[in-house]
Amino acid sequence: MTQPVDQPLDPVVDPDLQARFREVMAGVPTPVSVITSTTGGLPHGTTVSAFASLSMTPPMVLVSLDRGSDLLAVVRESGRFGVNVLGAHQSQLALAFARKGGTGKFNGVKWDLDHDLPRIPGAPGWLACEVQTLVDGGDHVVALGLVVAAETVEGRPLTYHGRVFGTHAALETP
Repeated sequence: MTQPVDQPLDPVVDPDLQARFREVMAGVPTPVSVITSTTGGLPHGTTVSAFASLSMTPPMVLVSLDRGSDLLAVVRESGRFGVNVLGAHQSQLALAFARKGGTGKFNGVKWDLDHDLPRIPGAPGWLACEVQTLVDGGDHVVALGLVVAAETVEGRPLTYHGRVFGTHAALETP
């Protein structure tokens, strides 16, 4: 069940601290995913790098959506979202879904419905989620989702680190 989210506080932020924080976070490798949902039979989606596992019992994830994102309104209305964990070969999709504006992101993109949510074929990971709650997080809203379906396919993940796309490589052990 979704809960209303209050408007964010308007804190005074030290610009130097904000710049240092941004630099620290650029050094943290994150997975790249396209979060999807539907409204009125139309697919909607956006690229995120703030997505993580939350709980195993029950299976839950969290995803951070920009307060101004068109997808946030769709997720609020539908109470559901899909997580397409992108593969290393899908950086162009990540860029396409990162564009501002909610319309046209699926133009020319192959997708299927899975649990009534848009799923992008070839993504190494797929989760279908029901929104449990929405939590205020400054200029973002964190959606806590109960996982109702999960599937993996073979493939290297797309990651974001140092403001560039890449992928994970295992280290050799001695």
